Amino acid sequence: MTDLALSPALATALFVVACLAGYRYRRVWKAEGPRSQLWLFGLIAAISLLVLGFLPITGV
Repeated sequence: MTDLALSPALATALFVVACLAGYRYRRVWKAEGPRSQLWLFGLIAAISLLVLGFLPITGV
């Protein structure tokens, strides 16, 4: 059985992706842009944060 864990670099990259997707989500929402973009950026941010929240980060 393999244990799923994130490396610190991957966790940092996922956090940056979540922040950027959240920022884009907010910009599209404020501009009343297309709903498809809202869904895309919202799902990317949500999945990234869920992965960060539920998978452990390996120690160095």
